[in-house]
Amino acid sequence: MKVRTSVSLAVLLLLAACARGEEAKPLENAAVADNITAQEESIDDVDPTANASARDLLTDAWIGKWIGVEGTVLDIQPSGEAGHYLLSVTLLDGTKSYDGTAEGDMIRFTRDGRPESVRAATGNDTGLKWLAGKQNCLMIQQGEGFCRDNASTPLAGQS
Repeated sequence: MKVRTSVSLAVLLLLAACARGEEAKPLENAAVADNITAQEESIDDVDPTANASARDLLTDAWIGKWIGVEGTVLDIQPSGEAGHYLLSVTLLDGTKSYDGTAEGDMIRFTRDGRPESVRAATGNDTGLKWLAGKQNCLMIQQGEGFCRDNASTPLAGQS
């Protein structure tokens, strides 16, 4: 980004000078072209997937058990490669497991042929009065929420 910004700034300065009728003058820093080439080479060495992986992995903070109401539980465990999880959802009718994949600030999965997602929430967001006031929660949909006891620490991805 610095390379593009530096080049763009130089072009804008030259255009402004031309618009005022001034002659273009060489830049005092004659090594600009060499610096740009060196910066471009160092940019090429960066692994573009590194940032994408780090962004998806904020969901790793969710690994473990999350407690809902009336015995409901959401258990998130890593499943092989980064950003893949095994979700065990215990509701009143039993426990079912799903394969989930991190996508930004949520984990997407398919349940009963429908796309679903686990996302950060507050107890109030879940719509469950028993979770009201809690801050460290996840929810799948309204009425299906799970929290951890450390209510004072919001989750990554939660504002």
